[in-house]
Amino acid sequence: MSGIFSPGKLMLTSEYFAIDGALVLAVPTKLGQEFFFEEKNDEKSLIFWEAHHQNQLWFKAAIDYKEWQILETNIPSSAEFILKTLKNVQQLSQTKFKKNNTYHLKTNLQFPADYGFGSSSTLMNNLSEWADIDPFHLNTISLGGSGYDIAVAKEKSAILFRSKPEIFYEKADFNPPFKNELIFIHLNQKQDSREGISFYKSKSRSQILVEEFSDITKKVLLCSELENFSQLMVIHEQKISDFLEIPTVKEKFFADCPVFVKSLGAWGGDFVMSAKFDGYEDYFWGKGFKTVFQWSDIINL
Repeated sequence: MSGIFSPGKLMLTSEYFAIDGALVLAVPTKLGQEFFFEEKNDEKSLIFWEAHHQNQLWFKAAIDYKEWQILETNIPSSAEFILKTLKNVQQLSQTKFKKNNTYHLKTNLQFPADYGFGSSSTLMNNLSEWADIDPFHLNTISLGGSGYDIAVAKEKSAILFRSKPEIFYEKADFNPPFKNELIFIHLNQKQDSREGISFYKSKSRSQILVEEFSDITKKVLLCSELENFSQLMVIHEQKISDFLEIPTVKEKFFADCPVFVKSLGAWGGDFVMSAKFDGYEDYFWGKGFKTVFQWSDIINL
């Protein structure tokens, strides 16, 4: 079987405000999602889908794509999502699911599902690369969201991204000299990003705030010293806390931490970013957070 790979992502700036067009800085992770495919000319119009998680099979489905019916599956809700997504692929593609061939399609998610690295975005990008279609379009009609995660998966690099007035993205030269001083701590409290986005959208938003986050992103990109970067992270975190009217992750879990702690992605789960200090591993372990990565462990730059 032939294969495609898309990396996961971590959003460093402008979470939530990305929806309203704030400039985002995001970086790719070393782990991502693999997609393997094989096509047979047998006139049967079938799709055999297998989904693996860290090389362990967890979901499978057989689909008749002439009638778009699920013939067999072990998880009906997941099969419905795959059917819907592949039907969208058929509508957008010039070649896939147009004849009566049988497709054997297999995915392998390399990271734990609760890491928030982008299991959906990596899937959308892999399918789009395979079918030669626009991944942003597929993502919009299948899932929604700003699309920054699609840009990271597509470019396989750090990116600057803006969703409005139209999608803009470009590779970013982000390789800070202090990167080896940064750490990432997993909170093990997976947050539903759709719920977070709905809560954000219920608030009265300001274009001035959108521009303020864009300005922070631009300054972060130019940082050469950890002290300046840390100050920007504190400002960024406080602005979102004030807007959402909820405590920062530092106030909630790490009030006595001697350095900055910044949420990444939907507030309340997934990863946070911080900086090394004397005894940092014992500190986070003592708080009950035992998954602590250095930059070089998970960031693919």
